[in-house]
Amino acid sequence: MLFKMLRRLRHFTYNILQNDDHDTFFSRCVDYFLIFLIMTNVAAVIAESVDHWYYGHKDYFEYFENFSIAVFSIEYLLRLWSVAEAKPDNTTWRQRWQWLKSPSALIDLVAIAPAFLNFFVNIDLRFLRILRLFRILKLTRYFVSLRILLVVISKERGSFQAVIFILLIMIVTASSGIYLVENHAQPQVFESIPKAMWWAVVTLTTVGYGDVTPITTAGKILGALITVLGVGLAALPAGILATGLANELAQRRDELEQQFRESLVDGDFDLVQNQKMIDKIRRELGLDKEQAQDIVLQVLREQELERREREVRKKNFCPHCGESLE
Repeated sequence: MLFKMLRRLRHFTYNILQNDDHDTFFSRCVDYFLIFLIMTNVAAVIAESVDHWYYGHKDYFEYFENFSIAVFSIEYLLRLWSVAEAKPDNTTWRQRWQWLKSPSALIDLVAIAPAFLNFFVNIDLRFLRILRLFRILKLTRYFVSLRILLVVISKERGSFQAVIFILLIMIVTASSGIYLVENHAQPQVFESIPKAMWWAVVTLTTVGYGDVTPITTAGKILGALITVLGVGLAALPAGILATGLANELAQRRDELEQQFRESLVDGDFDLVQNQKMIDKIRRELGLDKEQAQDIVLQVLREQELERREREVRKKNFCPHCGESLE
């Protein structure tokens, strides 16, 4: 009897915290509460950086931090405990181990780990408070747009790695070149290649602070060339990200359209009665309501045209021999 009650409670916890398909008033309240707590934690970290705010209300900040640690820790443990309900037929501890290695679980762990470290280490670790800003990454669980962005970054990581590698090569080349042509004219500014890397970075990224500038003719020509190359190099990550987002959204639209087509093939599709199913698929794919409705209407129109064409063909051909009646 106790085992059944625990199993029922674990299934309820899984639906509230982990199951995206389970949408109830209580689950939405839990999500809104956690989102609010995450945002207020970020606001608290920012407010603590102002000394007269922090030292004037230190007790309140500590009470709120302890409350947040307790809530996030309980949430982490409940997710670990209830994740076994995701696939009841699989081994419980294997599912939990797989969840512990997942990005969402690692984000949850990073969000609470600095606070526990503060409890056990008896030195001033104020700098660890900044790590609490990682709690904002927990919002990726509640906002589909953030999850799509992470998916795109993961898929395009090879391209981003190539850009970073090219950027490193350019920094080393530019700093070496400017060191060779400017070292004699400005030995204090371009004393070595590592010191020249600061100029190379701000020039290649087109920031150009102006605190370090070449004064020789060769240095100015090299600086102009590097600046032009930096404009193109800075545009590469933005282009990769924009293309990746466009491809990801197009792929999700195709998936949604394919699922609706399969539903139409299986039987009659009622736009009103199947609104709940539409919303479920739409949320899974990260599309808004307007996009989903446009796709559904487009598929319905195509199905209607195909049905009319079949009726016309049946009227123009003999049902027995299949020959044209014209």
